[in-house]
Amino acid sequence: MKFDGRDNSRYKTFTRRAAILGAGQAAAFAILAGRMYYLQILKSDEYRMMAEENRINVRLLAPLRGRVVDRFGTVLASNRQNYRAVLIPEQTPDIEDTLDKLARIVSITPYDRKKIMRDIARSPRFMPVTVVEGLTWEQFAQININEPDLPGIQPDVGETRHYPFTTHLAHVVGYVGAVSEKDLSAAEEVQPLMRLPGFRIGKSGIEKTYDPKLRGTAGASHVEVNAYGRVIRELSKDPGKPGEEIVLTLDMGIQEFACERLKEESASAVVMDIHTGEVLSFVSTPAFDPNDFNMGLSQDQWKALVDNPYKPLTDKALAGLYPPGSTFKTVTALAALRAGIDPNRTIHCSGQYALGDHFFHCWRKEGHGSMNMHDAIKHSCDIYFYDVARRIGIDAIEKMAKEFGLGQTFDLEIPGEKQGIVPSRAWKRAVTGVSWQQGETLITGIGQGFLLTTPLQLAVMTARLANGGYAVKPRLTRAIGGELLPVPQAPKIDVDPQWLKIVQDGMNGVSNEPGGTAFRARITDAGMELAGKTGSAQVRRISMAERLAGVRKNEALAWHLRDHALFICFAPVAEPRYAMSLVIEHGGSGSGAAAPAARDIMREVQLRNPVSRQAYAPLRGALNAVEEG
Repeated sequence: MKFDGRDNSRYKTFTRRAAILGAGQAAAFAILAGRMYYLQILKSDEYRMMAEENRINVRLLAPLRGRVVDRFGTVLASNRQNYRAVLIPEQTPDIEDTLDKLARIVSITPYDRKKIMRDIARSPRFMPVTVVEGLTWEQFAQININEPDLPGIQPDVGETRHYPFTTHLAHVVGYVGAVSEKDLSAAEEVQPLMRLPGFRIGKSGIEKTYDPKLRGTAGASHVEVNAYGRVIRELSKDPGKPGEEIVLTLDMGIQEFACERLKEESASAVVMDIHTGEVLSFVSTPAFDPNDFNMGLSQDQWKALVDNPYKPLTDKALAGLYPPGSTFKTVTALAALRAGIDPNRTIHCSGQYALGDHFFHCWRKEGHGSMNMHDAIKHSCDIYFYDVARRIGIDAIEKMAKEFGLGQTFDLEIPGEKQGIVPSRAWKRAVTGVSWQQGETLITGIGQGFLLTTPLQLAVMTARLANGGYAVKPRLTRAIGGELLPVPQAPKIDVDPQWLKIVQDGMNGVSNEPGGTAFRARITDAGMELAGKTGSAQVRRISMAERLAGVRKNEALAWHLRDHALFICFAPVAEPRYAMSLVIEHGGSGSGAAAPAARDIMREVQLRNPVSRQAYAPLRGALNAVEEG
């Protein structure tokens, strides 16, 4: 068989095409082989890791929050089991029907239901959503029994914050709450833990101040998941590192006693060690239950707190601002002594004091008669201190007040501290644009006018009066994470010890000499006597017409128009160790309302601390040695 030229040409064309196709196939195979070699050999470790990461999911676990305890180890804030029920939406055919059935066992309000439906809409249907928490054991058991009739509902046990002393420590320890968008925007660094569903952070008090230390370090759970992200099994678990323990200076026994003593009043009290500044009691009544904030308040609960005229949400010891009234006469007396006023010089009190054509009145209408400094403090004579204030001027009073802790903050370990006002010439011109008037000096001298202080400042003022003039500052924290904090060295105020002795003797006269304004509220136990100063701060102006007709007594006024009742004191008199301030809002009289309550609390303070005066000095030295070590 012969091939002609055309057949030969076709053959050559076919051969050429076959060669090109073969070469293309070989090249494609080489590329595929090279790619497979690259992926399976060169990049095998990397892709094996990526596959493993797709199969294994790492989930954050919230660590146990650190405890808060008092100076003796009494637990003030801890964690406890939280019985709750969660709903997995994909496991129930009718969410509304399931919630209706659950509502027959536990309370689910319309507000709760709305929140549950919102959480379900924001999450994948296979993710559990908390429906109810804080269940009692009986409720939890009932849900377990009825679980077959509650499709999608799963009983669950977690951890929640618990405050065993409820209202007694609400303002000091504070509370925790869910992380809000405001918290995230305010945070210097947003940690992944803060975005964990159900995670709570400190919102107030010690819980807020020490939140980073109390929070601890997050743990992790390694779980195997399928392509849809559903958990198949848990491979390993690291619970994380619990938060650090915070030891406070508080004595819970004193705190509880003071709260119970003042529970019927809108009041505040601060007890502190005059040498170390350690706060033993920090009370504001009434208060709220921080456990309610932890689990979430209802609208009715919130409205009841906001509308309460006794202001339970306000920490009155830290942020309550009050004219100090006659308790401030101790500062005016010191300023007078520094200015060279003779404490034995007498002034006649007739019941009123003239300045130009204006008359300033003493609280005792008929007057006190002849008064020296000791008697003026003892009887709280207004006329004596009007005269002294006029002689020394506002500048001397302002300087002494600030040296003794008024008009300043102390960076206490809980937020919300108010500075108060110690008025001066410059302050008034800056605030009002008007010059200072001499009449304003007189009313400042008896603790009224523009002067505003906090109970904490009054306690510090009293401590500095009692400790020999050392500028001690209050502190609430003893130890963090097992390490004692050092006791700061207090600088000496430029005040003569003899001046302090005169004022201290006057305060002793208030409480322990017949005729003293707090004599009926004295401590009669030998060796436990206190020295104090009463105060009543007006909240309304008394007109001349009312004075002529007769000033109405506090008992005849509506509660919100009555004077505030104040009392400051230190004890024991022979060798002071504790200072205290107490304010009862609209209590009427410092001698009638505040002094008896302060007496009871200060007596309890000394009964709970039976260390003798002789033993206290070496005890203080031993404590310093431990802290320095």
